[in-house]
Amino acid sequence: MIEPVLDVRGLTKRFGALVASEDVSLDLRQGEIHAVIGPNGAGKSTLIAQICGALTPDAGSVHLAGRDITGLSTPQRARAGIARTFQISALAMENTVLQNTMLGALGATRRRPSLFRPILRDQGLRDRAEAALAQVGLAAHLQRPVADLSHGQRRQLEVAVALAQTPKAFVMDEPMAGLGTSGTHDLTTLLDGLRTQAPILLVEHDMDAVFALADRISVLVYGQIIATGTADD
Repeated sequence: MIEPVLDVRGLTKRFGALVASEDVSLDLRQGEIHAVIGPNGAGKSTLIAQICGALTPDAGSVHLAGRDITGLSTPQRARAGIARTFQISALAMENTVLQNTMLGALGATRRRPSLFRPILRDQGLRDRAEAALAQVGLAAHLQRPVADLSHGQRRQLEVAVALAQTPKAFVMDEPMAGLGTSGTHDLTTLLDGLRTQAPILLVEHDMDAVFALADRISVLVYGQIIATGTADD
């Protein structure tokens, strides 16, 4: 059996008497999109936070490409190969499209920006950023401030920032949120093509997008996975 790229085993997280995650296990395989669905309050955000390092589980483990990353911080997990997009935009609105994407590329390295060598002079980072922006359709907007972009373009940029990290796996938290029909269609097409570069763990409420994209779906209710299978299942 081929080893999964991302392997979540028995994650449990309690907040006092509230069990937000209860023995959650799922995996993400090469070349697939695995969607996690469930009602509000099901524990989806808590699960993502544990996978990406913002929360430490009380029990269980997270493995990436065979490596146990449970004890790593969020930046360390990014360097290990997890690229995350957020439900609420985490972009630097005052900076340009290119600057945001280059900072994303930088986040996957151990380097830090230097006052003596601005990152915009780093041709390697710039090349990675420009390639990611071209892939998501923003090549003509490199120097635009993020604040001037439409909501749909910001969603594209968030994907470009993650893509510039050259990740082993994407973790995407409701990327369709706030998009209209046209924007959802465009982003669905974009994500469908990304799975060949790195598999995607997709948390999403837009069920049309889920059924269009997901190879497998896991249903999370009250912190527990109650079913996993194909869309037909």
